[in-house]
Amino acid sequence: MFVIRFKKFFIGLSIFFVLAAIASFAIFKLPLGIDFTGGSALDVEYSGARPTTAVVSAAIEHAGFTNSLVQPVGEHGYMIQTREVSDTERAVIVAAAASVDPKQTVTQTSFTSIGPSVGKELKSKSIASIILVLIAIILFVAYAFRKVSQPISSWKYGIAVIIALVHDIIIPVGAFALLGHFYGAQVDTLFIVALLTTLGLSVSDTIVVFDRIREHLNGSKAKMPFPELVGESLSETFVRSINTSFVVLVMVIALAIFGPDTTRLFAITLAIGMFFGTYSSIFLASPLLVVMEGAQDKKKK
Repeated sequence: MFVIRFKKFFIGLSIFFVLAAIASFAIFKLPLGIDFTGGSALDVEYSGARPTTAVVSAAIEHAGFTNSLVQPVGEHGYMIQTREVSDTERAVIVAAAASVDPKQTVTQTSFTSIGPSVGKELKSKSIASIILVLIAIILFVAYAFRKVSQPISSWKYGIAVIIALVHDIIIPVGAFALLGHFYGAQVDTLFIVALLTTLGLSVSDTIVVFDRIREHLNGSKAKMPFPELVGESLSETFVRSINTSFVVLVMVIALAIFGPDTTRLFAITLAIGMFFGTYSSIFLASPLLVVMEGAQDKKKK
């Protein structure tokens, strides 16, 4: 299987993407939305063609609400995210949005306010949920492969899964830092949902390949050299993994292009996570097993 033959290239490519994502995160930081920092989100809708985002942003800032985020919603509306505001200040924001085009009627369609303490609680719970999911996956892999100890120990399958999952989290986070810097995207609870979904899909693909390796190790191919056995297992599951991921990826991309603005960033994050999750399950996790087995042999010799 070419994946095993060129394992160093594919592992190196993963390292490059991870380092690029870490650099993106370090330079641009992760833009947290009001779900985690607290604040207010106000949706307004124009009766006709909406003004440009720059004009509306300038009007909101001129009204005294600096560092506000203005994002298009639907065909005629905007979502305005700013600090936590009172009812009076909310009316001022609506008036500022209306002032850019006095010929149109501006209607407030929704309003959400989240306090700083609630945002802090959501942040801690989101981090805890990701950590708990990773722990649950590790425990599952350790249990599932407890009877496979040759030619490498069963816990090394868990290490390969952990590395692949960390890879699948870091890259979407780095990509979102870029989206936040250049397009004003902000992290919300849907972003966390996208990461958790990515973890589930990625580990599912990885376990399919590992399970085939386990079957061969316990079957008639147990005496086959481990790299060849892993390569054959990949060959048998390669088409299934690619086809399954491709079908889901097409639907997610369609949601990103044709879906509502409120779920667009979720769909983009999920598409990025799915793509690299599929990559890691085929081109990273299994080659890592072969590298571990080779290192173990060298140590024995």
